[in-house]
Amino acid sequence: MPLYNRLKEHRARLGVNQQQMGAMAGVSRQTISQIERGDYSPSVTLALKLAKLCGVTVEDIFTYKEGPDHEDP
Repeated sequence: MPLYNRLKEHRARLGVNQQQMGAMAGVSRQTISQIERGDYSPSVTLALKLAKLCGVTVEDIFTYKEGPDHEDP
């Protein structure tokens, strides 16, 4: 799924590590790591929670881009 994010950037601005961000969001450090690597797309609820913690909008963190291999249903 072509979902890109800037979570690491926003987390660094807050001065927290992945473990701390996970605790603040109610998820594991591994979940934060997977989101930052693009290996996991968070639920809408988690995306909203992360944005609120960072003091930004969801769109400031997450960007959806359709690629040339995208097929419409």
